[in-house]
Amino acid sequence: MRLTVLRQQTLGLKGLEEKQRQDLLEQIERVKHYLWHGNVFQALQHIEFLQLDIDCLEEQTTKHKKWQQGVDEFLTYIQNNSHYIPNYGELYRCEEAISTSFVESTVNDVVSKRFVKKQAMQWSPLGAHLLLQPARKCSMKSWRIRSGSGTRRFGRHLCR
Repeated sequence: MRLTVLRQQTLGLKGLEEKQRQDLLEQIERVKHYLWHGNVFQALQHIEFLQLDIDCLEEQTTKHKKWQQGVDEFLTYIQNNSHYIPNYGELYRCEEAISTSFVESTVNDVVSKRFVKKQAMQWSPLGAHLLLQPARKCSMKSWRIRSGSGTRRFGRHLCR
């Protein structure tokens, strides 16, 4: 999201030659690529290159300063959260789930309907907690069934 804002701000910068604007947009795309592939070190280097590029511009308007502030905040954000950035390319190649938003949205819908005060049958906090456990375990691919013949894992198709 922040990269989209930076890209839009770059397109709106006045006083840039088209080549300078394209260079800045390419830098932003490189940062996006490196972050997608979990290469935080390279991404941080290219964000710093963006900072240097904006410092070299002769005309410093308010839009330039706002863009520079956005780059500075993005650099700080990536530095503070670098250990949380996954390698999405590797996850995709290993056919791992990249997002659990489908699980979260379904659980949110069910829980919000049951917690409505006008609902005839409400859940207790314990009941809601117990509902969330299968969704959490399914998103972590650790769902198991205990049966008379031992323990077996659910297939991937059930936990998708």
